[in-house]
Amino acid sequence: MKIKLALLDNDQNYLNRIVSVFNIRYADKLEIYSFTKLESALSALESTRIDVFVSSVAFDVNTAALPKRCGFAYFVDSADIDSVNNQRAICKYQKADLIYRQILSIYSENAGGVSETRFGDDSCKVIAFASPCGGTGSSTMAAACASYYAAKGEKTLYLNFEKFGSADAFFSAEGQFDMSDIIFALKSRKANLSMKMESCVKQDRRGVYFYSQPKVALDMIELKSDEIIRLISEAKLLGSYSYIILDLDFGIDSDIIKILKQANALVWTGDGSEISNIKISRAYDALAISEQNEDVPILNRIVLIYNKFSNKSSRALASNIELKNIGGAPRYEHASVSQILDSLSSIEMFGRIC
Repeated sequence: MKIKLALLDNDQNYLNRIVSVFNIRYADKLEIYSFTKLESALSALESTRIDVFVSSVAFDVNTAALPKRCGFAYFVDSADIDSVNNQRAICKYQKADLIYRQILSIYSENAGGVSETRFGDDSCKVIAFASPCGGTGSSTMAAACASYYAAKGEKTLYLNFEKFGSADAFFSAEGQFDMSDIIFALKSRKANLSMKMESCVKQDRRGVYFYSQPKVALDMIELKSDEIIRLISEAKLLGSYSYIILDLDFGIDSDIIKILKQANALVWTGDGSEISNIKISRAYDALAISEQNEDVPILNRIVLIYNKFSNKSSRALASNIELKNIGGAPRYEHASVSQILDSLSSIEMFGRIC
């Protein structure tokens, strides 16, 4: 079903341009009505079920008289203006994609509650990165893996669920929304979650889709395992993603196990140091015991990546630890995060995960 969008502006040329762009890019998502007179727009609202109404700030719109089902925002000339008369503001002069996402966000807040959790697309592969060894570059490898698949032309989503993690450390793109908006929609249950997720997602220059870090880290801390699973489920359904890369804090408690069950593969990173090998061995043994009480086996989904491996001081794991080693990466000296990511994302070992 298409979103019915009404646009009101006294600049006919602007309306013609934006309607033309929207009709080309979002013909299957938007049904657009454009007006240069307030009376005509209000008449359309009475006769047609308009979902979102965006008016130039030049018009005096009595928002209290608008249908409750209709979302509303003002068109403004500056991106620095967030609201007008307690109503959301959308800058006219920005990329059409950003305007569309703001419209989608407004619609999601009026379109009904959160949809049921369900997994419907078995073709989407979920790969989780969560290593028992801190400091071995698990997050960097997760971001590089996402970049690898995106470079192969696969639609890939990177989801960082670490309590203090940040997708913005690896990826960047324009857009005002972030993970806080997703979490609010999830917990309030007043917005359509899939629509909100679609409106908030960003795309990095490498092609990776991601959500910016929440405004406050406490938002991530308050996420429950069932809520994370719901977000994964919705992500599988909304974007026709080929791959979803999860960046997680490590753990083997019941809540973490619930999340790991959603993954087709789990990637551990180690550097081959003595302490790294000890931690991996202990985590493997603990998970083996825990798995005896679980319905879905996880150990056989784990693969190992060696990162920052040194031929002088690093050693491979003992042979009694049955983890599939899919490859490794060298230590990068004096390189930026972006440079490291660009280099790692070309390594073919990521294609051997699933």
